[in-house]
Amino acid sequence: MVIRVVVADDQELVRAGFGMILDAQPDIEVVAEAADGAQAVEAVREHRPDVLLLDVRMPVMDGLEAARRVCAEHPGTKVVMLTTFDIDDYVFDALYAGASGFLLKDVRRDDLTHGVRTVASGEALLAPSVTRRLIGEFTARRAGPASPARPPSRLLQQLTGREAQTLRLLARGLSNAEIAAELTVSEHTVKTHVSNLLAKLQLRDRVHAVVFAYESGAVVAGEP
Repeated sequence: MVIRVVVADDQELVRAGFGMILDAQPDIEVVAEAADGAQAVEAVREHRPDVLLLDVRMPVMDGLEAARRVCAEHPGTKVVMLTTFDIDDYVFDALYAGASGFLLKDVRRDDLTHGVRTVASGEALLAPSVTRRLIGEFTARRAGPASPARPPSRLLQQLTGREAQTLRLLARGLSNAEIAAELTVSEHTVKTHVSNLLAKLQLRDRVHAVVFAYESGAVVAGEP
């Protein structure tokens, strides 16, 4: 199956570069490019891509607002925010908007294509080099009472022991293969645990499982 992608960035060279790298892959097709957030939203409406690569800072409509609209209108499209190493406040808000992943704008080509495939498969992850820093700062800024519509303690009680372990390992940024090695189980079993815990916790994907793990107290920032 071909992964259909829209690339949105106000810098033409960035758009063109990402587009060329992705289009060169036999299983990825760039169906549209956008120079601002408004164009990105329209491109998603027209093309219904699997993945939207979305720059945080853009004219007309910024990436955060575009992410909100796309995630609300097109839940089948995975939004990946493009950011720099210096984490932007918009990125924290993008998690709540529904973004499913983050990539650094200086990402290597192999990591870019792997990231798109990962997000498209539903195994959305943050860039490994910023995972712990991003989540740590995110949870510190968002600290406060849990939403009454989704009490974390009640939902956590629904998890089996293995599912709870899997959630904690997800929060450390581990991949399915790494979790499988840690728990001495197969990757298929890990995928089953992840699917089950997402359903029980009423979460969109792995990124939001990581956020939930910190916000609910299942994992404490700074712990190994």
